[in-house]
Amino acid sequence: MVAQLSSTTPMISGLARALVKEGTLTQKEAENLAAQARNNNIAFTEQFLMSRKMTAAELGLFAAKSFGTPLFDLNAFDLNRAATEHLDLKFAAQHRLFPLHTRGKILYVAVSDPANFKALDEMRFKTNLQIVPVLVEDDKLGRILNQKIEESGISVEEAAAEMAEMDLALEGLSAVAEENSEVENSPVVRYLQKILLDAIQMGASDIHIEPYEKFFRIRFRVDGELQEIVQPPMDLREPIASRIKVISKLDISEKRVPQDGRMKLLLSNQKTIDFRVSTLPTLYGEKVVLRILDSSNVKLGVEVLGYEPDQQEQLLNAIGRPYGMILVTGPTGSGKTVSLYSCLNILNQPGVNISTAEDPAEIQLPGVNQVNVNEKAGLTFASALRSFLRQDPDIVMVGEIRDFETADIAIKAAQTGHLVMSTLHTNDAPTTLTRLANMGVPAFSIASSVILITAQRLARKLCTKCKKPVDLPHSVLLSAGFRESEIDGSWQPYGPVGCPVCKKTGYKGRIGIYEVMPISDEIREVIMREGTSLELAAQAQREGIRNLRQSGLVKVKNGVTSLEEIEAITNE
Repeated sequence: MVAQLSSTTPMISGLARALVKEGTLTQKEAENLAAQARNNNIAFTEQFLMSRKMTAAELGLFAAKSFGTPLFDLNAFDLNRAATEHLDLKFAAQHRLFPLHTRGKILYVAVSDPANFKALDEMRFKTNLQIVPVLVEDDKLGRILNQKIEESGISVEEAAAEMAEMDLALEGLSAVAEENSEVENSPVVRYLQKILLDAIQMGASDIHIEPYEKFFRIRFRVDGELQEIVQPPMDLREPIASRIKVISKLDISEKRVPQDGRMKLLLSNQKTIDFRVSTLPTLYGEKVVLRILDSSNVKLGVEVLGYEPDQQEQLLNAIGRPYGMILVTGPTGSGKTVSLYSCLNILNQPGVNISTAEDPAEIQLPGVNQVNVNEKAGLTFASALRSFLRQDPDIVMVGEIRDFETADIAIKAAQTGHLVMSTLHTNDAPTTLTRLANMGVPAFSIASSVILITAQRLARKLCTKCKKPVDLPHSVLLSAGFRESEIDGSWQPYGPVGCPVCKKTGYKGRIGIYEVMPISDEIREVIMREGTSLELAAQAQREGIRNLRQSGLVKVKNGVTSLEEIEAITNE
């Protein structure tokens, strides 16, 4: 049935009216989408595609049929021929158009909405040329616009300088004021978006927004190192914190106690980035730290995390077992969650029931039943585990084993036909076993349930564009842990240099360093006689299990990282 247009139809664009006439949208839906597009300061096509009622390709074909306009494949266009002298990036991104080329007094402009006459008229006024719209698919248009925005190199510092020149009446923003469209389009909102996008583009794992008495700074943690990015105007301390708290659904009026929340940034119709938000009252305002949670890393697979082939085989054999406990250990920020979820992603099949209890759930994985622990409400790791066991699970993941109660339930689950995965905070694999014993878990329970432990660290990778061979003395290599037989001249160590690609650091990206320890019968014997972590480590060495330093040295031999980096993150 074809929807009828009401007298208020002129409130929506020509493309929206065509979608209503076709019956894809109701009048009310079209008006709501148009209003949302205006509030978000984006084009109607971009807002419509977020509703997932059509793909970009389907919308392009629909527009071509509705307006009798040929559909041009933007992938076939040579961007070097673009009429960039007529490109206003802010205007183009907002109205979803891109100048292709000129012919005399005619400018051909790529658009995903050929009926966006207001934008085309404004383009004609800006350029003083006759505008001919060329219909293209919106996703391809978006990619070109994003590419041009990245090439423009607008930095956070420049954005901050631009804001400092504006007369911003931002003091005392209330929660109510935050919700109106004027604030939604305010410079502080655009500035925050710029910070988030720059952090993602730089590959940051955390954003630190820190107020002090005399200055206010923003730092990104990139490849494990904090870097100061900008010092915004002092007047922006409270507005930025307030804005983050509003979109994270935190109490904007509460500034005396820490708060935790989540927020989401929509990068495209197919990709979103989650942020874990933590606020902390300090002497001069609230410090806000945002942890960037990109679930796409989980879908890369364990083979790209840094496991050596034999370690990868041992891990995959363990997760293929029908029951038992697998433990991942390491300090905060060492990549334990990504390792666990990479395993869960492999195990996540239609015939498998997986439940997780986390504090909080950092990565969302469709098909997995994820529970956020809430100790104030009485939902602890232990109580969540008890509930899981009443819901016929195959695989259970516990975010962290912190106490005897949680450890006891998890081990009993592993002993009764379930595969249990969890994390602990210990320095290496052998001390994980003694940590469980110190919690009060009986030795026989540990020996009969734990099937594999992996300890891990993240090491910075050398920049492939500028790394250089270095000559290290024989004595230095020996003291680092290399055996005499390994120093045979068949490999070359490399060191950092620094170039524009790696931002002068000499390193770009990080890779995992692992100690993968399957629990053999011999190790179980050491556990049963309540051996120390030193005895466990000695037995692991006899079985050929590489500790963290030895695994790091393999990466040095392969030219992946430097010796100084491995020495900095591991102990021998």
